Amino acid sequence: MIKKVSNYFAIPLAICSVMFLALKPSPSLDVAMYSTEGLELDFTVQHELNLASETTETHLSNPFQKRHAYFPYLGKSYTGFKEAVAFKESRGNYFTVNTLGYLGKYQFGAETLKLIGIYNPNQFLSNPELQEKAFLANAERNKWILRKDIKRFDGKKINGILITESGILAAAHLAGPGSVKKFLRSYGNQNFSDAYGSTVKHYMKKFSGYDTSSIIPDRKAKAVL
Repeated sequence: MIKKVSNYFAIPLAICSVMFLALKPSPSLDVAMYSTEGLELDFTVQHELNLASETTETHLSNPFQKRHAYFPYLGKSYTGFKEAVAFKESRGNYFTVNTLGYLGKYQFGAETLKLIGIYNPNQFLSNPELQEKAFLANAERNKWILRKDIKRFDGKKINGILITESGILAAAHLAGPGSVKKFLRSYGNQNFSDAYGSTVKHYMKKFSGYDTSSIIPDRKAKAVL
């Protein structure tokens, strides 16, 4: 009988103890432990940049289900220009080599690299900083070679495509400045196509309207670390 009575008291007591511990206030949080005061914080993306979204289909059980991927919006800036070219060339992969031996994020050929002072393809492929400098140096060199054509054709239309400086420079990256001259001066009749089917005309259209004014024409441009 005594055991049964003790059980009546033990169970409620245990329940009350658990509730007391659960509701007991925790010690106050010391926010000073999480302060960023005195730290040097560097943000590479400006606060006011918007986010662009891209919707793609997924291979899930529901074929109509979609997902959203978000990317920093770079607009028509020089950075936007070079990243757009990089995505078209290699999906932005610094360390890739295609089936024809073109290297890196911007898919440079060995002969083009020599023109801007790079003679070691392996070193180039393993060095992202050198690849960025190579892209700029090549664009500066192409802009010098094509300076008269840029002045003559910028703002005009060829086969319905608005010709812009950025389109010209992107096409020169694909096919070389000589092929771009032929396209412009033949008013689109000579349209170079690479081994994968990309054409000067396509690059003229796809990369039209970016701000490439920061690229300074330089006949002797070199990629130097």
